[in-house]
Amino acid sequence: MENYLQLVKRAKRGDAEAFAGLYAEIYENMYRFALYTLRNTADAEDVVSDAVTDAYASIRKLRSEEAFNSWMYRILLHKCRDKLREYARKTVELEDYMLEEQQAARPRLEESEALYVRKLFFELPDEERLIIGMHLFCGYKSREIASLLHMNENTVRSKESRGLKKMAGRMEGGTQ
Repeated sequence: MENYLQLVKRAKRGDAEAFAGLYAEIYENMYRFALYTLRNTADAEDVVSDAVTDAYASIRKLRSEEAFNSWMYRILLHKCRDKLREYARKTVELEDYMLEEQQAARPRLEESEALYVRKLFFELPDEERLIIGMHLFCGYKSREIASLLHMNENTVRSKESRGLKKMAGRMEGGTQ
């Protein structure tokens, strides 16, 4: 396959085939990240599609060819955050509320805990959230994240650790 940086350069010049090649390399990880974040297959597909559409429309603005993957994930991260805000704005219908009340208490608590962890995740600074998401949801190693984000590997590990400690501290403190 053609050199990664050459594909990015071609894509920046408007080559749709080059962009498609780049997208094909990261689609699965982007989808996995969105699916974990949103827990809805249709919405995950939609936000990935929206992120790719936005990226293709603005690829000429990409400053550094080496930053393509991290740039794509930042766009996806913003799309996921927008979708979660949309979820929060939806009102619960009375019938849905009544059905929920009929469910056992523990499944509701687990769902509530999962929503709280997700909330804490999205309260982290963008960089910490991106690093944690790339590691936990996409399976990237610290070395790979460091390369994608143009950071020192120790800095990546430090930021990930700091973000996870923030989340754990908030969970232990019970701040909901």
